[in-house]
Amino acid sequence: MEKFVAILSAKNTQKFTERLLQEHIIHLQKLHDQKLLVICGPFTDDDTALQIVLAENLAAAEQLLHQDPFILQGYYQKVEIRELIEANPGNGWLASHTQTEEKRHAS
Repeated sequence: MEKFVAILSAKNTQKFTERLLQEHIIHLQKLHDQKLLVICGPFTDDDTALQIVLAENLAAAEQLLHQDPFILQGYYQKVEIRELIEANPGNGWLASHTQTEEKRHAS
């Protein structure tokens, strides 16, 4: 499973209802229960939010994220999804990763 980061933005506050919020929470709980949700939450700008999910590929991540009622109902009007290459101690903070090696050879 790979990690995908979704930035949700361009909030349409007129779409907000208590029912929509509850459906969104149920969706997040389902992803959490399936161990597919890494982290989520809004930014302090009150217009943008982040969700990090686990999926096999970009298409699967898009499918998961676009099931979110906040996205389906247009509360967040813009969604950008990108695959994350996580740097951590186990992979040497990506010191030997392909992207790093390409930069070494380019300089």
